[in-house]
Amino acid sequence: MTLHIRTPLLHSLPMSARLGKTVWLKLEALQPSGSFKLRGVGHACLTHADRGARRFVSSSGGNAGVAVAYCGRMLRIPVTVVVPETTSARALELLRLEGAEVIVHGQSWAEANALAQSMLDEHTAFIHPFDDPLLWTGHASLVDEVAEAGVRPDAVVLSVGGGGLLSGVAEGMHRQGWDDVPIVAAETHGTASLARSLEAEAVVELPAVTGIATSLAAKRPATEAVAWSRRRPIASVEVSDREAVVAALQLLTDHRLLVEPACGAALAAVEKHPAALADAKEILIVVCGGVVATLAQLQEWEGTLT
Repeated sequence: MTLHIRTPLLHSLPMSARLGKTVWLKLEALQPSGSFKLRGVGHACLTHADRGARRFVSSSGGNAGVAVAYCGRMLRIPVTVVVPETTSARALELLRLEGAEVIVHGQSWAEANALAQSMLDEHTAFIHPFDDPLLWTGHASLVDEVAEAGVRPDAVVLSVGGGGLLSGVAEGMHRQGWDDVPIVAAETHGTASLARSLEAEAVVELPAVTGIATSLAAKRPATEAVAWSRRRPIASVEVSDREAVVAALQLLTDHRLLVEPACGAALAAVEKHPAALADAKEILIVVCGGVVATLAQLQEWEGTLT
């Protein structure tokens, strides 16, 4: 049993024509919860349910929280999501629509997380937004689907916040024997904790994260994400907030699919023609999705960001 769905693998003719390469899009934005998070969160929730969990607690007001709420609804297990005061009205609406109990607490994720941790007991499972091996194993399944479709790319491009997606994709690529295929990790300038960590060859915590790509706003990446850089080729590409928004709107034009700027970062990274992709003839982009942005917001950002 899985709570996620097998998503389409789309050959993007518009992007392929622009780039002069074969571009494949793994459309994780079409997951029932709106993002790739459902793969890992679903695997974690099913595992904890099998172990007897009677309640799930999460501390994410974004895509992970929505995924936990969705899983709880599907499994008929109560969900409590603790979110910081900065959480958008849209995210709160989606969490409540899925039937979760929502508690707003603190100015930051760290404060919300501290309260969430205090609510745990022997019958309650905590579902981390990105730093948990159960999540990575769930995310790895998207690579299996690509391989089963007969595609072996020359490079894989994905967005990085806390590094859960990267850790899962790297796990899946290792399982498929793709250890020589580079991963291009995309971040916005204000959220580039992985880029700084790769430069330092150690986990680096940013003093602050800035910008509109809130789903990428982890001050430090998961230790496992940085550890993968010692086992396989990982290249970092940074994009501006505006480039991420423009790329998200271009995807809407190309394929009628709306994603948030955090996902747009990966799309924008490819459009920048980075050196890491110079020799790649076939590129796989993980279109990770996202539910916290609307078309009106993207258009507003396009008009105001420089």
